[in-house]
Amino acid sequence: MRVNGEIIGTELAVEIEGEGPPVVLLHGLGGTGNFYQPQVGALAERFTVIRPDLRGHGRSPATGEIGIDGYVRDLIGLLDELELTEVRLVGHSMSTLTAQHFAIAHPGRVAALVLLGAVHAPPEAGRQAQRQRAATVRERGMVAVADAVVANATSPATRRDQPAVAAFVRELLMRQDPGGYAAGCEALAGATEPATAEIRAPLLLATGADDGVGTPSVSEQLAALAADAQTVVYDRCGHWTALEAAQRVTDDLIKFL
Repeated sequence: MRVNGEIIGTELAVEIEGEGPPVVLLHGLGGTGNFYQPQVGALAERFTVIRPDLRGHGRSPATGEIGIDGYVRDLIGLLDELELTEVRLVGHSMSTLTAQHFAIAHPGRVAALVLLGAVHAPPEAGRQAQRQRAATVRERGMVAVADAVVANATSPATRRDQPAVAAFVRELLMRQDPGGYAAGCEALAGATEPATAEIRAPLLLATGADDGVGTPSVSEQLAALAADAQTVVYDRCGHWTALEAAQRVTDDLIKFL
């Protein structure tokens, strides 16, 4: 992996800051570890904060297996390389599926679990839409989808009152390798629904009131299945939770973790 710019072992790009119990932050489709930049400073005062770029995203190459199972294996490899037996795990959007599958398969390695903008594995129509988006991006590049993602996945309040946040979301998207992003879309299209009821770690589900992707109802459904879960909904916030409701997410992560 590439830790703070230095290559160590596998190919993933990873940033590590702070000291204390380890917290792993997994971004979603079209993001990078920088999705969590607003939270890092405060978290690093209490925790060792670990932010990988998923395979095919950001600074991590689009090589090897790109899929939910592959993301889980990459997470296992990352923890093993860092010699971490147990972590607090945070996932956003597509990575809420990865985080749940990991927590179910390796319950002893997850001390606490946070899902931001949690999603279900898509139904067939959603799978077809993700495959079509992958084809569009491969043919026309990220510019073909970036503006639509910003318009559909951020809240009206964010676009009106926090234009720099909306601009940053667009920049995250535009900086993606089209092939890697397309592979991420196909990973989501091939995702299976986690058995949320098997999760035993304390669980926090947080989403935006205006999130049309990981809606509040999805968080409520998942919370009802889990053994120990709580939910929070941020007003004036869409799907890019850690950016749109930055301080509120920071406060809740510190309190919960």
